[in-house]
Amino acid sequence: MKLLSINASLPVTVHNRGKNISTGIYKEPVDGPVTVRTLNIDGDQQVDLKNHGGEFKAVYAYSYDHYPYWEASLDIGKMPMGQFGENLTISALDESKSCIGDQLKIGSAIFVITQPRVPCFKLGIRFDNPDMPRMFIKSGYTGFYLKVLEEGIIEAGDEVRVIGHSDTGVKVRELFEAYYNFDPALSHSIFESALAVPELSPEWRKKIEARC
Repeated sequence: MKLLSINASLPVTVHNRGKNISTGIYKEPVDGPVTVRTLNIDGDQQVDLKNHGGEFKAVYAYSYDHYPYWEASLDIGKMPMGQFGENLTISALDESKSCIGDQLKIGSAIFVITQPRVPCFKLGIRFDNPDMPRMFIKSGYTGFYLKVLEEGIIEAGDEVRVIGHSDTGVKVRELFEAYYNFDPALSHSIFESALAVPELSPEWRKKIEARC
């Protein structure tokens, strides 16, 4: 895997359905080295801290490999990196292979995967398509959130290395689909395995426990 782009933004206000909405989803690529800190990357700021940000959702990573799917599905031209509000656009990132609890090293920073992304209505605003959150969930192309284990410096072009694998082997996409395509015969065993992962975010731990 390779880090193709680092994306950041400060909050902006957009007008949507008669309301002014503050959002940090309009991220743009930044040049040069960037410092990763415990709660975010330099130059980036989350707005809705209930649904974004915090220790377990400090950084959001998304796969550049999914971009062609969305360009075709939405019948739009080539999208700039950062379009999904991700901080890190990474090549060869695969939610069906990456596990909750896997540790990644990028540059001198170390991260751990904590949960899939659950899209909010602001993704629809970003794409000017209110159906986008539903389409995002249906696709399974969620990306994942990262907790920062060690602060450091990252830069586009850095290799993304898996330096630690979760013992439980609960894949990001597997967990996401077990929740959103809930089947008691299949989902409960996945939930039990996920609950055994210490790095699972409190948000998803609560969601899963409510289903068990």
